[in-house]
Amino acid sequence: MKINIHVTFLPHLDPDASAAFYRDVLGFEIRNDVGYEQMRWITVGHPAQPDTSIVLTPPAVDPGLTDAERQTINELIAKGSYASVVFATDDLDGLFERVEASTVEVLQEPMEQDWGTRDFAFRDPAGNTVRVQQLG
Repeated sequence: MKINIHVTFLPHLDPDASAAFYRDVLGFEIRNDVGYEQMRWITVGHPAQPDTSIVLTPPAVDPGLTDAERQTINELIAKGSYASVVFATDDLDGLFERVEASTVEVLQEPMEQDWGTRDFAFRDPAGNTVRVQQLG
């Protein structure tokens, strides 16, 4: 049996800024861009992984949420503790240079971790924590 991650979700606060970052800085392709009223869901993914996508989604749009729950979600996003993702690359330093030259907040420059991984971290335009590890 084979099980793959097909789609995962990350919140966005500014659809244009998030789409531009994932496309222009990380090199992802825009696979789908769907709008409904004031909301947009943008599906992105790396061209080398056509079967794996990230949906950049407006946060707290579930109609079953209370106003207090929506406020809590927005506060967690603002702190960078609502969502995160870990990527891996064969060119950690090259990708770091691209991220560092963008407008996002770098949380950690490339470094060797105690557990044997070399990685760096930043917050994407919505504040999501993104870590990038060096492949092999």
